[in-house]
This record gives sequence, structure tokens and C-alpha cells, in this order.
Amino acid sequence: MRLNEIKDNAGARRPRTRFGRGIGSGKGKTSGRGTKGQKSRSGVSLLGFEGGQMPLYRRLPKRGFTNSRFRKDYAEVNIGRLQKAIDAGKLDAAQPLTLETLRAAGLVTGRCDGVRLLAKGEIKAKVTIEVTGASAAAIAAVEQAGGKVVLPEPKPKPETRGRAKSRAEAKAESENKGDTKSKEEGKAVDEELPDDAPKTLSELVTESKPGPDDVPDDSQPVT
Repeated sequence: MRLNEIKDNAGARRPRTRFGRGIGSGKGKTSGRGTKGQKSRSGVSLLGFEGGQMPLYRRLPKRGFTNSRFRKDYAEVNIGRLQKAIDAGKLDAAQPLTLETLRAAGLVTGRCDGVRLLAKGEIKAKVTIEVTGASAAAIAAVEQAGGKVVLPEPKPKPETRGRAKSRAEAKAESENKGDTKSKEEGKAVDEELPDDAPKTLSELVTESKPGPDDVPDDSQPVT
């Protein structure tokens, strides 16, 4: 084969359509645009236009919402690619595999919010890999080879307003039950005490306080 004999496969390249080159071509005269009118001119876009009536995309109501602004973009890495990189010497199986080491080995490119490990392929090396997420099959394959998959600790979900309210109500109810129980126990203890039982300090202080009749009269001499 020579350079002048190299050519594309049949059908790989199609010649562009030539307009306005005679009526025999099928695309001559009006060039396939029809006769006159707005659509036969250039620079016209009537997508969604329905002649002046309310178009469909404005007749239908809006529904739902999207969280695309807060969507996370994870890089997917299969265990088969990990094994190939280890065999090629790009990764050291004795060291923990992180996002930085995977990026240095060329398994992760571009910007991403983390790495997700998938189970396509086979892994034989004993590795410890730290990823953002992993499928159950990938975790089982890595552990079967003697390795370990380290995942971040899940964040606790914030309590909803209804759950927090029910928790506060349950706490208040338990406190009320505890107060009632303590009062009942104190009452039972008082009933069990005999009349000649020693009095408490608070009772003694109450009895020692002078009453209105105990105030001394200044007119009488004090002896």
C-alpha cells in the first residue's frame, strides 16, 4: 500500500448537497425551500411559533423542581482498571489508593467531586482504596482479594420540623411523668412516717419563725 492509495471506506464521506445548480439536480431554482414566504428567506426561526396563538410550551403549567445546581459529579473507576494499573506499575498496591494517586495514575481526569468504585472486571491485588462511594459488588470483590474499601462516614440527617416537635413532646411528657411519680412517692413516705418521727429541717425553721402574735409590745417593760 502506498500513500496515494489510502482512501476512506465506502460511505464514510458523503459529498455536500449543492443548492441552486439547475432544476435537474432536484435542489435548483428555489433550493428546496418552496416558493416565496417567510420560510424561504434566511435568518428566520419559527421554532415553537403557532401562528400567534398561545404556544404549547406556554399552555402547559410548570411542575416540579430540579437540584441540578447541587448535583455531585463522581468519577467512575472499575476494579478491572485498578488491576491493570497495578500490573503496569502505575499504582502501588502497598499504599492506600486515594483520589490523588488515581489522578496521578491517569485513572481520573478532569474535575470531579469524588470517586465511585464499580465492579466491572476482576481484581487480584490486595489493596486499600479510599473512595467516596462503591457498589456492593465492588466492595465484595475487593474484600475477597484481601483488600479493604474505606468509605466516608455518612452525615446525620437533619431532623424535620415534625420529628423535632414529636421528640420535644415526648421529652416533656416523660418529665411530667417523673414529677408526678416523685410527688406520689413523697406523699407515700409522709403517710408512712409516725407522728413522733423527727421533723425535717424545713419544718423546724418554719416553726421557729415568729408569728404576728409573737411580736413584743414596746409599752410593756422587758424583764
